This record gives sequence, C-alpha cells and structure tokens, in this order.
Amino acid sequence: MIEASKGSNADPIVTYGMIGGGEGAFIGDVHRHAIGLDSKAVLAAGCFSRTMANTLATGESLHIDKERLYKTYEDMAASEGSRVDGIDFAVIVTPNNTHYPIAKTFLNNGINVVCDKPFTIDSSQAEELAQLAKKKDLLFAITYTYSGYATVKHARAMVADGDIGKVRFVNAEYPQEWLADRLEESGQKQASWRSDPAQSGISNCVGDIGSHIENTVAYMTGLKIKRLSARLDTFVEDRILDDNATIMVDYEGGAKGLYWSSQIAVGHDNDLSVRIYGSEGTIRWRQEDPNYLEVIYKDKPAMKISRGRDGLKSRAESLVRIPAGHPEGYFEAMANIYKTYIGALIKKAGGGKLSADDMDFPKPEDGVSGVRFIERCVESSKRDAAWLEF
Repeated sequence: MIEASKGSNADPIVTYGMIGGGEGAFIGDVHRHAIGLDSKAVLAAGCFSRTMANTLATGESLHIDKERLYKTYEDMAASEGSRVDGIDFAVIVTPNNTHYPIAKTFLNNGINVVCDKPFTIDSSQAEELAQLAKKKDLLFAITYTYSGYATVKHARAMVADGDIGKVRFVNAEYPQEWLADRLEESGQKQASWRSDPAQSGISNCVGDIGSHIENTVAYMTGLKIKRLSARLDTFVEDRILDDNATIMVDYEGGAKGLYWSSQIAVGHDNDLSVRIYGSEGTIRWRQEDPNYLEVIYKDKPAMKISRGRDGLKSRAESLVRIPAGHPEGYFEAMANIYKTYIGALIKKAGGGKLSADDMDFPKPEDGVSGVRFIERCVESSKRDAAWLEF
C-alpha cells in the first residue's frame, strides 16, 4: 500500500511484486533495472518461477523477505491483496499464454498491474482485462518499450502539432537475425517458448516484434488502422510459426502504410525504424540510434535533432535524463514508462486528478489493439493476404 515515508518532504513508498523473471530469464531483469533507475518503487514480493527453488534463489539474490516469496501466483495475489503492506502493483514477465490468467487474478485481488506485451494471446481476453481494470478502478500498463523514448515522444508531438502536415504514408520495419537458424533446437529458452504456439500464441514474428511496429506507429502518428493485408512466412524448415511478415495497411483518414518484421534477416540486430511521410515533411527514427531524430521539410536542408542538445517538445523534454553525447537507450525508455506509471499511482492514491501526461503510458486499449493486429495479420495470411477490416 502506498504510504508516506518518514520525513515530511520524502516521496511515498511504492512497492511491487514480480511474476516470472527468475534465474535464467531475460526480460524480468530488464524490468527490475528499469524500475530501479528512478528509485520510485521497491521490489517486495515475487513468484519468479514455476519452480520454488528458483523463486527462492532469485528472491534471496534480490534480498526479498522469504515469507513474501510464493509458490504460485494465485497464492501471491491472495496474500498480497490482503496484507496491510501489500504490493501496489504486480509486474508480469511470463510467456504470452499466461498473461491473461495472471493479470485477471491480480486485478480481482485489487492490485494494479504492469504486463509485458503482447497483452494476451486472444483479443476477447484482452478486452475482458481492459473492462475489469476499469471496473476495479486500477491502473494497468503494457510495456511497449519504444513509446518511452524521448525522441519518439517528440515525433508524436510534431505529428500532433501538424509540423509535417497531414500524414500520407508510413514505412516501418523491424528486422532481426536471431532466428535465422533453428535456435529453438539448441535449448535456448527464449527461442524455445517463442516458437511454441502453446506458449506464444498464434504468431511468433508478428506477435513478438510486428506488434511493436503497430504500437510504435500508432503512438507516433495517432493513426488508426482501417484494414490490412498480411503475408506471414515461415522460412526456417520445420518451424511452426512465422519468422517473417509483410503487412500493407490502410488507415482511417486515407493514409497508407507498409510494415515489415523479420527474425531471419541476417545482418540486423534489433533494427526497428519508422519513417513518417507528411504533406509538408518527413520524420525518420531508428531504434538502434534512438538519441537522434531526422526531420526533412520541403525545400529545406535535412536536420538531425539531438536528444539532450536540442530543445524537444515539453513532454519529451521532461523525460530527458542525461546530457547530449551520453546515449540513452532501452533501459531508459522502459524506465520512462515506469516513471510515468508510478507517478500516476502516487497521484491517484493522493486523490489527484490524472492528466494526459500522467497517463502517458501504454494502456489496456493499446494492448487490445495490439492483440487484434496479431489476429488480423494471421487471418489475412491464411486467406492469401486478403484485405481484412481491422
């Protein structure tokens, strides 16, 4: 429970628990580091693994009281929900197929939730969770990390302010090479569960990284998809789920888009990029060089905006952490999501009215859109890239 810490000028103490993220996991440690950057919340409880020995070992390494290390997430939700000093929010960093039951359990126990994307593996489940969070008056965030970059927020404000005119076309891509071979046969944990439909859902490539394209473009441009046509490919022999995808998009209002996501693109590490073409100018952003934003106007030299050196729009500027030339990256972007989310929790607990800036983190409706995007892409591909209404 959020409570004032000792000292009249001190910030309230916020505590959280984590489900998943035990020894051998990747993304849980990323979340813990991101939350820790601003020292706004303390990890107080956990169910880090299906194996209690792993949970105990992880909890000990993180200096968590043994009595708040749980064998199951159900036990954790029930116990923390009834404690006077129970956690203020739960962080879910488990495989996709478990997001829905875990999130539902914590919401039903009155606990706010942050969940790694995708929201769920089924849009009806996503919609149910969105409604439940609203009914319970709880804050729910989905960690679409790339929306946390200051330069992405600056681009969003530029588009909203009409700086590049009316958006006509969006070209976005997210190529990686890490699944160019059957890495899932090697015992690599990430590859094993992501390539397994029982754990990851109906899509691998679109579900894992294509969904990031959908969210990042939607966040930067404000555009809503009207319909899409998708072709999902599986190039690696004997792989069940897609490892490459090409998606054409029509937006409400007349703009068009083309997305490409791939995990078999040799030579690419984590190369998300977005190019927004407006009637008066163009914005280009690349995740592997995230401290810079390229802007080109008609009949003017191209400019390169530097985070930390050049003044950004107010919301973006408020999340700049270090001076120019000292790169901010993935940890800082995720930390910006948590900084905003935790700030909203504190303000809400104090009876304050939440503003648009307070709520500037990916919310359940963004998660619903992401799951629907995955479903429509898979269905379109099964129907020979048929155009489907979104």
